[in-house]
Amino acid sequence: MKRVFLLFALSPITFLSAQDSRKITEPVLPPICSSLDAHLHVNNQALAKTDEDRLDTSRIQQALDACEEGHGVVLRSHGAENAFLSGPLELREGVTLVVDKGVTLFASRDSALYEKTPGSCGLVNDSGSGCKPLIAAQHISGAGIMGEGVIDGRGGEKILGKNVSWWDLAEQARAGGRQQVPRLIVTDAADNFTVYQITLKNSPNFHIVYNHGDGFTVWGLKIDTPKRGARNTDGVDPGAGSKNITITHSFIRTGDDNVAIKGGTGGITNMTVSHNHFYWGHGMSIGSETNGGVSRIRVFDLSLDGPDNGIRIKSNGSRGGLVHDVIYDDICVRDSPNPITFDTGYTAAGTVEGNLPPSMRDVTLHNIRVSGGGKISFNGYSKAFRIATTLDNVLLTDPASYSYSIHHTDFLEGPGPVNLKLVDGTDSTSQGTPGKGSAVSCADKFVPFPKP
Repeated sequence: MKRVFLLFALSPITFLSAQDSRKITEPVLPPICSSLDAHLHVNNQALAKTDEDRLDTSRIQQALDACEEGHGVVLRSHGAENAFLSGPLELREGVTLVVDKGVTLFASRDSALYEKTPGSCGLVNDSGSGCKPLIAAQHISGAGIMGEGVIDGRGGEKILGKNVSWWDLAEQARAGGRQQVPRLIVTDAADNFTVYQITLKNSPNFHIVYNHGDGFTVWGLKIDTPKRGARNTDGVDPGAGSKNITITHSFIRTGDDNVAIKGGTGGITNMTVSHNHFYWGHGMSIGSETNGGVSRIRVFDLSLDGPDNGIRIKSNGSRGGLVHDVIYDDICVRDSPNPITFDTGYTAAGTVEGNLPPSMRDVTLHNIRVSGGGKISFNGYSKAFRIATTLDNVLLTDPASYSYSIHHTDFLEGPGPVNLKLVDGTDSTSQGTPGKGSAVSCADKFVPFPKP
């Protein structure tokens, strides 16, 4: 790597500010329009086999349909009965579904209930999406999902009438094809959508998807899904055509990306990820879709404890675009094989090369502390489509324990200390003079996952 002075692509750090343009305060539960009593019982976190046909779908949907805007439907326990069983549900304008403390809403394991067309769900094929989600919010505003209860997608349990689980289908799809399985919560054009306090578990696929919306608040969410054997179970995926998003005060451990900011067609902008704790998973991710553009992202006060990846931006030449104006601040990563990964050759999405080359610029890492070893990657796409990043107070507590992959990247180092070894990059440059100093302790950042 040559050390030169550059007058383009790099800019000095601007101090952190939240990028969701809304004023965000802690949500509150809405007034209640109706309360539904549980008829089923949770036994060792599961339902009895004899209860699998005792669906609550119709009465929950009827209550949602009848509820007035600004109010909520509560699922509550009744004596020893503390569970509901449902197929697909649709939220309505301004209506919140509240799962009360001590209550579990289980997703049915009957694939026929989720079919978009006959026979389209519960298999692996080459078709498009064949399954409805458990909970949908489409072309509405002011809706939400709240409460201290649990929504369990049962991804690891066998589909009724079959000898495979939803997650088994995901594993089978590694050999080719697409797993036709439901997601837990999917919104489309649902402005001012709120997720508050709820615990989500074991989604067959992504837990929450938010597309084409303006205003999405996630506060106090817990996602609790196994590290292994739960393929494609992303935690929260803000997606294409969305803006003004906040994910805060949440705890996420799952089998894929903890959070994945997906900048497909329409792009994504104005997002804040703050005061969160991530555990196992594939990290705090942007991509792999960046073809619509990703901008004005702020991630701060985050711990990543034992994830497969830590801070991660991923894309490739078949779905790339510009990622810019992104700041990571006050981040602690430990025991991750890939604590910092900027990758423009991500292959899970298909071909690496294509006519949509990715680039990243004005991306700042500030007050980052990493421990436990691993691989640091800054892999730009080409000489013309590069990574331009600022490193300010980025410190490895055990610098001898890391390997590096650096290509087509321009670094601005300082004014805070930086102890990454960036001298052997291919077609890469560095400027700036890092200061001296040691990493601030992360001891207070790493907290246990909340007990049920």
